[in-house]
Amino acid sequence: MRIGYFLSCEEYTPAELIAQAEGAERAGFSALWISDHYHPWVDAQGQSAFVWSLIGALSQASRLPITTAVTCPTVRIHPAVVAQAAATSAVLTSGRFRLGVGTGEALNEHIFGDAWPETDVRLEMLEEAVEIMRKLWKGGVVSHRGKHYTVENARIYTLPEKPIEILVSGFGPKAVDVAARIGEGYISVMPDGDLVRRFRSAGGGDRTCQAGFKAAFAATEEQGARIAYEKWPNAGVPGELSQVLPSPQHFEQASQLVTPDMVREAFVCGNDPQAHLEMIDKYAQAGFDEIYVANSGPHWQGLFDLYADHVLPKLS
Repeated sequence: MRIGYFLSCEEYTPAELIAQAEGAERAGFSALWISDHYHPWVDAQGQSAFVWSLIGALSQASRLPITTAVTCPTVRIHPAVVAQAAATSAVLTSGRFRLGVGTGEALNEHIFGDAWPETDVRLEMLEEAVEIMRKLWKGGVVSHRGKHYTVENARIYTLPEKPIEILVSGFGPKAVDVAARIGEGYISVMPDGDLVRRFRSAGGGDRTCQAGFKAAFAATEEQGARIAYEKWPNAGVPGELSQVLPSPQHFEQASQLVTPDMVREAFVCGNDPQAHLEMIDKYAQAGFDEIYVANSGPHWQGLFDLYADHVLPKLS
């Protein structure tokens, strides 16, 4: 089992994210996740740097493997462009880059004014996007005329030595089946063993399954819970709303129905290493191979010290 750290581009500046990557490596984390957003979920988070620029900087600051968690290669950025960005990232990281993909959220993908497709259409678009990217990564000139995308006489010249692995996120049976069919791995944020088993039985086999959870390190559980509720009230927004609400302001309106206790249930708050070990165990028991923790708030160095001294040694 690999324990990694999740870099939240929605909450931290580029300089802070680079410092976190360096700190995570020193603390003994084995890998990095990094989010890919155009907007934060709510204004209180306050940031949203361009992930591909950050990966370039991270490639020079850390030796840890990096996975995007996750990129939507279907609407805001054409899959042919994502393919080039991913190829360059893989070259810069000497092959330590994996592309996590998903069907996205309207929050980030609506910005050009296009209609937001239904889930089944978005899954269809994702499959075609992955097909295009893999064609381009083989080298040579590619033309493609599909249902959703056109590529004409495109070639990526800067390619990594080894093929880039694609991991696919999914939170329901249809998406998990797509992940098993087209992905080299599966990504989730829920400790749901049924979805992991479905992925493996639907063709995923022993491919990598990644998942992540959020923490708010602080001197007490109450302080951590206050940080979590201030920064991530959207963590309590239910159902498909997270996929269809189009702006941070809409998430703030929806979050007015979210209580502090609802957010606390989605976070590990405070400084108790046992709480982290228990959360990690939930994901491990569900069958995940790689588990990533994100910190919210200003005390990320405290989280690194906690893991270095009290969490990671018990997992080795």
